[in-house]
Amino acid sequence: MILHFTNARLIDPEGGTEDLGSLTVKNGLIVARDGTAPKGAKVIDCGGKCLAPGIVDIGVKIGEPGERHRESFRSAGLAAAAGGVTTLIARPDTLPAIDTPEVLEFVTRRAAESPVRIRHMAALTKGRDGREMTEIGFLRDAGAIAFTDATRVSTEAKAMTRAMSYARSLGALVVCHPQDPGLSAGASATSGKFASLKGIPAVSPMAERMGLERDLALVEMTGVAYHADQITTARALPALARAKAAGLDVTAGTSIHHLTLNEFDVGDYRTFFKFTPPLRSEVDRLAIVAAVADGSIDIISSMHTPADEESKRLPFEEAAAGAVALETFLPAAMRLYHAGHLSLAALFRAMALNPATRLGLPQGRLTPGAPADLVLFDPDAPFLMDRFKLRSKSKNTPFDGARMEGKVLATFVGGTQVFAAEE
Repeated sequence: MILHFTNARLIDPEGGTEDLGSLTVKNGLIVARDGTAPKGAKVIDCGGKCLAPGIVDIGVKIGEPGERHRESFRSAGLAAAAGGVTTLIARPDTLPAIDTPEVLEFVTRRAAESPVRIRHMAALTKGRDGREMTEIGFLRDAGAIAFTDATRVSTEAKAMTRAMSYARSLGALVVCHPQDPGLSAGASATSGKFASLKGIPAVSPMAERMGLERDLALVEMTGVAYHADQITTARALPALARAKAAGLDVTAGTSIHHLTLNEFDVGDYRTFFKFTPPLRSEVDRLAIVAAVADGSIDIISSMHTPADEESKRLPFEEAAAGAVALETFLPAAMRLYHAGHLSLAALFRAMALNPATRLGLPQGRLTPGAPADLVLFDPDAPFLMDRFKLRSKSKNTPFDGARMEGKVLATFVGGTQVFAAEE
């Protein structure tokens, strides 16, 4: 089938433009821009709404295997499609961890039932315990797109050096969580007046800088391709800038929650606002927004982390960290657009183009020859977020009851429509 999208506000993250135009799709690929509709094409009038590359989301937690009650591949895929996310990059922090080719092959088969594309990261060390590296070569052959121990940070520098060196020899990407594990152990908030008044165990923002500095020293030693999953504090930015200026193969990401929320949103111990790392000060939030705007931070992710009611309805210190975010990712990002911090093209550069480029994927573009993974959305449509309407199995969103703007109207994967908004 040939599709011809007309009267669309094309959001082009490569060119940094937002222009009214058209897009033609054939056999799952974009074949032309701003041309006439080919004979026999199905014409889709976008009504002046935004048409952008589908979001490529690095670091999505899916509960298979081990926690399917929290999220399955099917429910995650439906949520992603409804949120304009066309490619999920799943984390290996499952039960058991994705640390062998057999487990990776199992989740790859299970992921086939999802309406969106799913690629998997594998564990960097066995059991994600930071001591012995996994069979990186075999895992890569089995389809692992990157290697990470997710939020577990190894204290074994020698083991990390071996794993990074081996990954470097294979050209594999290593994704790390920059935190000093000793300082951050048991912490539920960022240190400061707010955490002290609330009596919440806290961690200094320096823990992130210390963890990043350690990682970057290992990157300099080994030459590995490295991605920091979440940079959330201003104090970590100079180290990141130095590493990039030195020519190290380094990129960095942050989460949509750390771009749109701050430590005060925790309020009276609201556990839906508990994250790893914890929410930061407003000064840090604005610094990270500015870093995304100037390109210092390359990627924005949802860091989708489903948690059931039982694990959230606990005292703040004991409650599980994280939030579902596949469906709230785009409307939360629209807060940055409407506040004047980032243009739509800049947002999709960080949410689609840059993650696809870092992972060597052809998605994230509107150029001819790219896969027709697209999201049609209205950036101005207002709505009231109701967590019980989310398609994720878990409903732990900090945006429940919030007034938001930005609705996904349709999502396409390889030219096939996988989501259509209800009228």
